[in-house]
Amino acid sequence: MIFIGTINVSRTRERGEFHCPSCQSHQNYRLRAKRPWLTLYLIPVVPIGSVELTIRCDSCRGNWDPSVLHLSSMAVSKVEDEQAQHEIFRAMVLFVLVDGYMEVDEVGPLGKLASRIFGRTIGREELGRLCSLAEQTEIPVNNYLESVFQRWNSEQQALAIQALFMAGSLRREMGEERTRLLLWMRQRAGVSEADFEALIQDCLQWEDGSLI
Repeated sequence: MIFIGTINVSRTRERGEFHCPSCQSHQNYRLRAKRPWLTLYLIPVVPIGSVELTIRCDSCRGNWDPSVLHLSSMAVSKVEDEQAQHEIFRAMVLFVLVDGYMEVDEVGPLGKLASRIFGRTIGREELGRLCSLAEQTEIPVNNYLESVFQRWNSEQQALAIQALFMAGSLRREMGEERTRLLLWMRQRAGVSEADFEALIQDCLQWEDGSLI
């Protein structure tokens, strides 16, 4: 008896780096080629279909059309900016939660700060969703900042310092832990004491800086 069947055979054609839309960061990828073959006694012998190419992210294992490799630098930059905005907002919420709670009267000012970070008006419903996502993480704010701070550019680092300072100022006292974190951010950003003070003075002049 002759056993004939089909099987999909996949091979890696090349490797490289790309901006993964799922991970929202640069990751390694594999260009995978898949093609159906006719098998004889379970051994592939004849290709019977066209090759299907996919990009597989080594991090999230997601599969993408090869066109993902041709995202324009502008598109990648926009994605990275949006990622940084979400990370800064999450860091800001975790910064407020250093004491383990958030006051009801802090929600409104946080919404104004969120609008400044994202460059658009953040409604109450979206703010609640963003805060909920930030609160769900079990990562302490210092660990979170360690994870994301160095991949921000200098402008994003400066905005983060200002946003966290303003968020911390919603309390009567900044507190030792928040002060330590702000100093850590200044050192990591390579900002001089004079430039750090200028950043603080600048954010105090924000139109919605009358939060405190």
